[in-house]
Order: sequence, then structure tokens, then C-alpha cells
Amino acid sequence: MNRLIHSYLNSFKGLSKEVWWLALITLINRAGTMVIPFLSLYLTQDLGFSLERVGIIMSCFGLGSLCGSWLGGKLTDVYGPYKVMFYSLHLSGLLFILIQFVASFEIVCLAIFILMVVADAFRPATFVALSTYSKPENKTRSVTLIRLAINLGFSAGPAIGGLIIGFLGYDGLFWVDGISCIIAAWLLLAVLNPKKVKILDSTINTSPISAYKDGAYLLFVLTMVIFGFVFVQYFSTIPLFYNEARNLDEAEIGLLLAMNGFLIFVFEMPLIKYLETRAISKIGHMIVGLALVTLSLLVLNLSSWNGVLVIGMLMMTLGEMIAFPFSNAFAMERAKRGNQGEYMALYSIAFSASHIFAHNSGFLSIANFGYSFTWYVASAIGLIGILLLLLLNRVLIKN
Repeated sequence: MNRLIHSYLNSFKGLSKEVWWLALITLINRAGTMVIPFLSLYLTQDLGFSLERVGIIMSCFGLGSLCGSWLGGKLTDVYGPYKVMFYSLHLSGLLFILIQFVASFEIVCLAIFILMVVADAFRPATFVALSTYSKPENKTRSVTLIRLAINLGFSAGPAIGGLIIGFLGYDGLFWVDGISCIIAAWLLLAVLNPKKVKILDSTINTSPISAYKDGAYLLFVLTMVIFGFVFVQYFSTIPLFYNEARNLDEAEIGLLLAMNGFLIFVFEMPLIKYLETRAISKIGHMIVGLALVTLSLLVLNLSSWNGVLVIGMLMMTLGEMIAFPFSNAFAMERAKRGNQGEYMALYSIAFSASHIFAHNSGFLSIANFGYSFTWYVASAIGLIGILLLLLLNRVLIKN
């Protein structure tokens, strides 16, 4: 047991203190966005909006996220990641506090859009900062640490948010959300000031290539849109499938989803450290990850035994643990060819685009054709993504 614990702790060694600070700030920020899981409840119960209007507001949420990722990349290339992260955190904190005073449908749509533009400008700036704070050989594990912080924040946030709503109501939730984001901004100011931190990778490209003219990278971004399309089903249509088709109650569904977060928290870092020693390219790892996520949906059609739900969740979790860190590391590595903010913004935009289209199309498919058909179609889309990754690998080898 001691040897196992020692091996686990060793997987975290070698990361810079700046990466650890950035992970803590990300944890505070992600846990601070605890209002997001309760947004639909707030809109229907407190503001009395219809489901159709809530759907429109959530579309504004997705569009704001997409625009914020793009804007964050542009601003990062002009002003650097530090300023973008600070102002994104500080302003989004203020907006979280102010949004509770908005009640008109049209103003809520605009407010949610602006909030997400400001909040998600943080993402590409974080990736660029992470790249500069990491040694080249540690970038994949640095990404993994940030993912652990995000997962821990997403796990703790809803639980804390539920307690806050119970004691203080939704008004209290918005205040805590906003204040936590502002605290994260001032912590960043204190510990990651450019005048004080150590830059480990200061690569500057004097003749940058536009990300929009990098054909191989655009192909990679397309595969990430496809991967996101398949992956996000686990956070929209799959829980509904668990309940309606397999008769699981909320507690059982919660346990399945919690298993995902627990396995990532415990096993992802040692897994990534092990895989980094294998003679497999980042694209190869992405292919394996996407294949596992795709198969996790396909197995749902193979048996009426509920054990396949656990098998599917295990396959999805393993695929996620492999695909996300290596795809992120590939994006950061490729970003050195041009303006890093622009490159990392496109990476973030890929998943924002997935959120805009994947949820609605999944629900429409289920309503018209049923669950089995939907899982077959999603698996076919995943297969297209795998084929595109194989094509990308060939393109990279030729270049």
C-alpha cells in the first residue's frame, strides 16, 4: 500500500509552483460557478419563465461561451494571459452579483450572454499561462492537474450551492458565486504577478502562423467538436436514459455520475504519467480515448442488464481521462506555431460548439427515434471522429 501511495504522489512531482497556484485558482473559480447547475431551476421557479424561454436563455449561455473563448484568445495575444485571467475573474464576479437583480426575459438573455463572454475568456488565457508555467516535458501532466481542479470544483460546487440555496436562497448563491470569483482574481494578483513568477517556456514565434490557416490544426479542432458531441451526451441525454429506460432513481444516477468524478480524481494523474512513457503519439492516445467514449455508448444497446451502465461509465471515464489531457497538450504544442491565444481559443470553441448543438440534437433524436437509434448515431459520429484523427496523423507524418 505504501508503495502504491508513493507511486501516486510521485506522479505529481516536477510540476512548478505556478501550475499549482493556477490549479488552486481554477478550483476556486470552478467551485464558485455553482450557480450554473441551478440556473434552469432558478429561471423556472424564481423568475417563472416557461421551458421554451429557458431553452432560449441556455442557447444564449452557449453562444456567450463560444464568443468568450474567441475573445479571450484575441485579448490574450494582445495583452497576455495574466491580465485576461484577472479581469475575467473580477468582472464575472461582479456580473454574478448583479444578475440576480435582472428579471425581464430579454435582459436576462443579454445578461447571461455577457456573463459567459466575460467568464469564458478565462479559458484560453489559462491554457496559454499553463504552457508558459510548465516545462515542455510536464505539459500533459500540468493539464491533468488543472483538470483535477476543475473536476473537484464541479463536484464540490453543486453540493455547496444546494446548501447555500437551502439556507440563503438564490440571492445568497449569486453573492457567494460572485465573491468567490473576485477572491480568485485577487489571489491570482498576489501569487501569479508576472514580475514575480518563473517562466519555464518562453517560446516566442517571430513569424506566427494564423490558426485559421493551419489546416492540420483545423482538422484537429473538427475532431474535438465531434468528440465533444459524443462526450456531452453523458451530461444531458444519458441521465434521462438512466431514468426513463432503465428505471434508475436520482440517487442511483448521482452515484453513477459521482463514480466518474471519483475515478478521475484518483487515477488520472498516475495514468497520464504512465502513458507519457509509452511510445505512442498524442494523436494515438486521442484515438484510443475517443474510441472508448464511442464504445461506451454502443454497449448500452447490447443488453438490458443494468450492469452495462456501469461498464459504459467506466469506458467513458477512461476515454475521457486519456483524450482530454493529450488533446489539450497537442493544442498547446501546436500553438507555438502562431498566436497562442488564437490557437487555444479555437480549442475551447470546439467544446462550446459541441454544447450548442449536441444537447438539442440528442433530445430531438430520442423524441423522434428512441434511445437505441440515438446511441447508434452517436457511435457513428464518434467513428467519423476516429477516422478524422487517423487522417490527421497521416497529415502530420507527411508534414
